[in-house]
Amino acid sequence: MEFALALLSVPPDELEALDWSFADRKRLLDHFLRSGKAAQRISRDVLAQSPITLRLPRRDLAPLQRFARRELPKAASNAAMLDRVIWVLDEAA
Repeated sequence: MEFALALLSVPPDELEALDWSFADRKRLLDHFLRSGKAAQRISRDVLAQSPITLRLPRRDLAPLQRFARRELPKAASNAAMLDRVIWVLDEAA
């Protein structure tokens, strides 16, 4: 959810720098919200180490990687989560 919250915090000029529209951001948020709902079924004890499946169009992968490297460190409070997200995005690419 931290990733989704970071997406919400991106101001319009930064969205433009990422080549995203508000509709793009909403579409990406929808992907994260679906994954978050799936994560609610996982015990809190194992959630931090559990892989979360995120299904999204391939065209969104590179923009998400740019976002994760450029914007997420500004908003994320959990460095381990940040490392895991970047690793997963890199592996998917």
